[in-house]
Amino acid sequence: MSRPERILVTGAAGFIGSTLTEQLLDEGRRVVGFDSFDDFYAEEEKLRNLEAASRRAEFRLVRGDIRDAAAVSKALAEHRIDGVVHLAALAGVRPSLERPALYADVNVNGTSVVLEQSVRHGSPKVVMASSSSVYGERSDGPFREDDRVDRPISPYAATKKACELVAHGFHHAHGIGVVCARIFTAYGPRQRPDLAIRKFADRMRRGESIPVFGDGSAQRDFTYVSDLVAGLVAALDAEPAFRVLNFGGGRTVSVLEMIRTLERELAVSARIDWLPRQTGDVTKTWADISLARETLGYSPATPFEEGIARFAAWLRSVR
Repeated sequence: MSRPERILVTGAAGFIGSTLTEQLLDEGRRVVGFDSFDDFYAEEEKLRNLEAASRRAEFRLVRGDIRDAAAVSKALAEHRIDGVVHLAALAGVRPSLERPALYADVNVNGTSVVLEQSVRHGSPKVVMASSSSVYGERSDGPFREDDRVDRPISPYAATKKACELVAHGFHHAHGIGVVCARIFTAYGPRQRPDLAIRKFADRMRRGESIPVFGDGSAQRDFTYVSDLVAGLVAALDAEPAFRVLNFGGGRTVSVLEMIRTLERELAVSARIDWLPRQTGDVTKTWADISLARETLGYSPATPFEEGIARFAAWLRSVR
């Protein structure tokens, strides 16, 4: 099967979505960005993410909600979409504790709509964002795709596992190819303002204290955005099948190590506000990426320190 040339990207105005959109455009493909511009963070920032793409004749932006079947159907039909990258979701572990029903509605119902309309309009390939949060609380690692994932510790994590199950049901019933991309802590230019690296950097540059929940020993497998995007594109171009794949950096970095790296790149000292560990936060994420490497040739190449340097340069350019 030839590679998809007309791609619908849901959540296109976001951090990952806008970076992916530019990559697809650079490869000579046509992209329809679909985004509701939810007020989780400023619309102005999301529009800035799309400035480069919006200057391209091969890009179209559609404002819409993934729960709106008519809007999704229209975007697929009018643009003869032959591949979908579904990134749109309500994000964040901690906010999901406050609005669990809304998270279930947007993430699970919205994903069901995208898959249903993809089947109806003959799009044979969907790449869907899942999350490392599905692995729950773990002290071992690295995490493998065939590990047990039936004990989520937040509503957000539960919705992502539910989306994987829904996707498998659609694949089995209709033969649609779906790759569930379990994304491990993406970072880099355009990172969302609520995520730790961005939030800490913003506060450190303003001379404000940064909140650290727990003792700073929690570990994350950080994935640089361009490495992640390369993996998502490879998944889109692969033969249609149902796959669950980890997309991580393949190494862990502690919260304190991350803060020290930011201090060096930003040339400021962090003032830490130590707080109790938060419900829903896991102490470790760590991806075994061997299956994605074998299946897609996925090979993250950006060392954490270099990724932080690129992020810091971007932050200075927009602030």
